[in-house]
Amino acid sequence: MIDFNTLAQLVMARLEELGNISQHPDYLDRRYLTPEHHQANRLVAGWMGDAGMVTWQDEAGNLWGRYECLDPDAPRFIMGSHLDTVPNGGKYDGMLGVVAPISLIHVLKGTRTPLPFHLDIVGFGDEEGTRFGSTLLGSKALTGQWPESWAKMKDETGMSLPDALEQFGLAYEKVNDAAITDTQVLGYLELHIEQGPVLEHERLPVGVVSAIAGARRFEITVTGMAGHAGTVPMTMRQDALATSSEMNLAVEQVAIEHNVVATVGKIENKPNGVNVISGVTRFSLDIRSENNSQRDAAMEQIMHRIKQIATRRNVSLDIKQTHEAPAVQCDHRLQSILKTAINECGIPAYTLLSGAGHDAMAMAALCPVAMMFLRCDRGISHHPAEAIKTEDVAVALAALHATINHLAK
Repeated sequence: MIDFNTLAQLVMARLEELGNISQHPDYLDRRYLTPEHHQANRLVAGWMGDAGMVTWQDEAGNLWGRYECLDPDAPRFIMGSHLDTVPNGGKYDGMLGVVAPISLIHVLKGTRTPLPFHLDIVGFGDEEGTRFGSTLLGSKALTGQWPESWAKMKDETGMSLPDALEQFGLAYEKVNDAAITDTQVLGYLELHIEQGPVLEHERLPVGVVSAIAGARRFEITVTGMAGHAGTVPMTMRQDALATSSEMNLAVEQVAIEHNVVATVGKIENKPNGVNVISGVTRFSLDIRSENNSQRDAAMEQIMHRIKQIATRRNVSLDIKQTHEAPAVQCDHRLQSILKTAINECGIPAYTLLSGAGHDAMAMAALCPVAMMFLRCDRGISHHPAEAIKTEDVAVALAALHATINHLAK
C-alpha cells in the first residue's frame, strides 16, 4: 500500500527548501541563467539521483531526470514544469510540477515497477520570461523555436542572452542541440497549481485542464492635446486619458458580450500633471480565449469600438501588437486517462480551462499534452501568499501514479 500522505509531506518539505533559493534576500525571485537557477538545478538533480534517475542538463539550461526503461530504444513520456519564478513570487508555481513527480519515481523504483517507456522529468529553466522579457524560453528550446532575434535580447542590467548562457556554462550557438528531434515522444503531462479560484469554489483538490487559452497583447497609444485644466472648455477638449477610460470600459463590455477575458493592466499618462489635460495616454490590452476564432472576433469588435471612440473624440490612435500565442487544446486521450485516474481516487473529475500560459503550450508542438490543476488557496499566485494543502498534494500524487499505470497498459 503506497502512503501518498507521507510522500506529499516530502514534496512539501522539498518545495519549502527549493523556495529558499532566491537572488533577493527578502522575497523569492529566481530567474533564468542566474547562479540561483544553477543552485536550484543542482538541488533538484540531487533529489532525482536519490530516486535512482539518470540526470543531465541540456544546452538551454533545462534539468532532466530519467527513470529508464529496460529497452534503451523505448519511446519516452515527459512530465515536468518550470523552476524559475516571478519576482516576489510563490513557492509552488512551476516547482510543484517538477518536485511531485520525482517522489513517484521513488515509488516505482521501490516496487521495481517496469515501464514500457522512459519516464522523463524536466525542470524548465524559463517559463515566466521575467529576465529577458520573452516567455517559455526553456520549453521552446526543445521544439527548436528559438528565433535568431533572441540573440539580441538583454536583461535589465544590459546582459545579453548569449552572454548569460556563456556565464552559465553554456553556448548560445549550441542551444538548438536541446531540441528533441526524435518522434518517439508519447506525451507531456504537467501538474500545476490552478492560479485561480475555480477548484476551491467547487471544493475539489484537483481538476483536468481542457485547453490553455491563447493570448494576444497590444500597446495602444491615444494622442490628444494637452491643455490647461482651468481654461479649456469641456466640449473643446481632446483629453487622451478620458478617451482611454472610455475605451477601457468598451474593452470590458465587449469581452463580456463575447465570453472572453480581456484586461487593461498598464496605463502611462502624459504630462500626468494635476492641473493639465492629458495629451498622451498609452495602455496595454491582453485578450484571451480557449478558442482562437472567438478571441479574434472579440478583438475585431474591440478595435472597431476603440476607433469609433477615437474618431468621435477627435484624437489620434496608434495600435501595435506585442504578443500572440494560439490556444492549445489538451489531448483528449490523455484527458480521459487523467479523468479515470482521478475518479479512481474517489474524486469527481472536473474539467476547467487554463487562462494562464504554461510550458505545455510550447510542448504541444512536439507531442500530445495534458495538464492537471491543483487547488490553491483563494486562487492566489505570483505572490508570497501562494498556498496549497498537503492533503491535496497526496490526491494529486495518487492520481498521477494511477495515470502512469494506465499509460503503461
